[in-house]
Amino acid sequence: MGESKGKIAVLTSGGDAPGMNAAVRAVVRTGIARGYEVYGVRRGYNGLLNKEIFKMTFHDVSEKLQHGGTFLFTARSAEFNEDAGKQKAAKICKELGIETLIVIGGDGSFKGARDLSKYGVNIVGLPGTIDLDIDYTEYTIGFDTAVNTAMEAIDRIRETSNSHERVSVVEVMGRSAGYIALWCGIANGAEQILIPEKFDNDYDKLISIIKSNREAGMTHQVVVNAEGIGHSYGLAKKIEEATGIETRATILGHMQRGGSPTARDRVYASVMGAYAIDVIEQGKKNRLIGYKDGKVYDVDVYEAFDMKKDINAYEYEVAGILGTRCE
Repeated sequence: MGESKGKIAVLTSGGDAPGMNAAVRAVVRTGIARGYEVYGVRRGYNGLLNKEIFKMTFHDVSEKLQHGGTFLFTARSAEFNEDAGKQKAAKICKELGIETLIVIGGDGSFKGARDLSKYGVNIVGLPGTIDLDIDYTEYTIGFDTAVNTAMEAIDRIRETSNSHERVSVVEVMGRSAGYIALWCGIANGAEQILIPEKFDNDYDKLISIIKSNREAGMTHQVVVNAEGIGHSYGLAKKIEEATGIETRATILGHMQRGGSPTARDRVYASVMGAYAIDVIEQGKKNRLIGYKDGKVYDVDVYEAFDMKKDINAYEYEVAGILGTRCE
């Protein structure tokens, strides 16, 4: 092998998402194939500050892409949130000769990367979050797996709900975004979907619809509730007291983060990981990688933070129509 083109480091940050390992694998193998030295950083920004950094080989990423979670681990870092922490991280990168840091994570991780770039570290970001709540990209690593995991769980809940002729309130992840809830609502045929972007806190209307559905012959009903609305156990109690229909709440929680990634998450993560190396090869600085209009692309980190997206209004309308009994 010839002289190294330079040193690249990769870390995973924020909440884990299925497909992160596939992204790391693609970064490492593509980087090595293009002549770079690639280093892994354990435990996110916290590990960077503690110099938990090691040189990676093809072998280090073998048998990784089929597993959920992140084998590099992830951790929060209060120190990195301060300017002094970012300056320290930049100094460590400079001391080790690391010219580019590839960050796989969500919105908070990208904000940290953006601020780190002010101190001379070139950053490239890959969107890894099950919530799909990053504005510049139509796809985030882990979303597809999380939705499928939640969908399968809700299918099972619906079957027991049908047996007992009850209402089931199922809470899925999504603290500030309702994408998982919306997709599950459509995929599972939910009668009601509560998401932060659309729900107006009119619980009386919700209860009225549940009553009307029962009167129209619905033996059981499923309400998919986004984490950002929450209070599922209290909501179930309120529905039961107001309607007389037995109601149970289930919070799916962190099971949505785990499990073997779907083909889509593996493929998209792999392609975006390889593309991150292409961006570095082209000499671009401080870019975020995403999917838009069916293609992988890159955007300036500051431009990305100015972009806005919202829940697909037509998909939400369709979900409402399909979940309503109007005979």
